[in-house]
Parts: sequence; C-alpha cells; structure tokens
Amino acid sequence: MKKMTVVFAAIVASVLALTGVGVGQTQAAPKVAIGGGSGILVLKGGNSASACTVTTVGRDDRGRLIAVTAGHCGVPGQSVLSERAQNRGVIGKVTRSASDIDVAVIELDANVVRPVRTVRGVTIKRISTKPVNFPTILCKEGRTTGHTCGVTWFSDGASHFSQMCVIEGDSGSPVVVGDTLVGMVNAYYFVSCIGPETGTSMGPILKRLARWGYTGFKPV
Repeated sequence: MKKMTVVFAAIVASVLALTGVGVGQTQAAPKVAIGGGSGILVLKGGNSASACTVTTVGRDDRGRLIAVTAGHCGVPGQSVLSERAQNRGVIGKVTRSASDIDVAVIELDANVVRPVRTVRGVTIKRISTKPVNFPTILCKEGRTTGHTCGVTWFSDGASHFSQMCVIEGDSGSPVVVGDTLVGMVNAYYFVSCIGPETGTSMGPILKRLARWGYTGFKPV
C-alpha cells in the first residue's frame, strides 16, 4: 500500500509539473550537509562505488566550493554521492587526483551542497601546516569507525604516523588537533585499529591544491 501511494504521488507530481499547476507552491529540497567527516560514495561504473570520507570542505580564491579526500578514492570525471543522502543524486565530481601524496579534489554543486564545519565529533575552524609530533593526541571522524583518537608517533612534515583506529572507508578522514585540521587519513599498517595509522599532512595538500589552481583554499 505504501509503495502504491508513493508511485501515485510521483505520477501526480509529474502531471502537475507538465501542466505547470502548483509550481509556485512547491519548496526546494534542503541542501545536503557535507563537511570534514562526511561519508561519500565515488561511483566507479555499473553498481560499484568506493566508500570514503571527506577531509574538509571549503572555497578557493575564485569562490569554488570544493571537497578534499584521499586520492585512491577516485579519479577525475567520477561522480560523487553523499552516503547519507544518496537519494539526492550527484553532489559533485572528482576533478583532480594524485597518487604520490594520495589526495583528490571534488568540485561540489553549490546548488545541492551546504558546507558545514562540524560533522559529529569533529569541528574544523582552521588549518595548520606545522608537523605534529609525539606525544600530541590526534583525532579523526571517519564514515566507518567514527570518532577515534590516538597518540602521534612522529611526523616527517609530509606525513604523520599515529595510533588512531582506522579501517577501510576511513580514507580521507580529517585528522585534527582540537578544531585545527592538520592532515588526512590515508592508510594503516599491518592490522586495522592495531597497526599504526598514517596520512598526508596539510602542508603538502595545500601546495598541491595551489598547483592545481585551487589557490587560497580555506575551510568554510
């Protein structure tokens, strides 16, 4: 009965759209909230997709709304959905991807996406490019394991190594100290949530964004 009601409603909506009746009475659907820690699906073709996590959302100095995630999540041209709002369709497309520092850029549809600073346990207010070192506590928000924290073992300025719990799907998760974004999650060693986590620091990420033409990026 419920399915038939939905189908009937869809038919009525289509008829009204064709005739122009009720156009001024409809309300636009609310925008999809996306920020650092949001789960996304990158469509690979057919019925396959990669489940990953957004590092951060912001604008460059040209006003373009973009999201950053791990490079192995997708390649240029692939469409992206919000994992929690798949029914809203495509929210953006991957425009750049690099395997050497494992970072990718998604240009978001500003007509569909509402950028947010806070996603569950993480709020991003600023970015730091300074290396984080022992015994700094790092935290992340991932679409698979949620909010986890762990001690930093060391950083070489380009990458960090910590004891945070991460598994598949957490790739791209924002790595923060308080409300400051310092990097992203890219991988783990040996055993998930036991072996060390590693990821790219924000210094190399911002430099790569600038090289790609996304200069002046700031989180929204």
